Amino acid sequence: MTTITAAVISAMASVTVGLLTLMGVIITNSRVNKGIEQKIAVAQAITDTKLAELTREVREHNRLVKRVPVVEEQMKAVNHRIADIENILN
Repeated sequence: MTTITAAVISAMASVTVGLLTLMGVIITNSRVNKGIEQKIAVAQAITDTKLAELTREVREHNRLVKRVPVVEEQMKAVNHRIADIENILN
């Protein structure tokens, strides 16, 4: 075997090992990325659910806040009526 032939064989072996290593890295990265994407999807679904629940609670609170002044006004009217009745009875 000549020196040139040995060098070519050595270079081809190095290139082959490099390509196999590159393929291994690509496959590993692809699998890891799929796992990360699944975890992100699950986290996003949980976040969406929590956000929907929070939105529902805020809407319920806002409805209550809108009703409180109405109830307060009605209580004032009831208190005036009670006071008027008390005045009539005394």
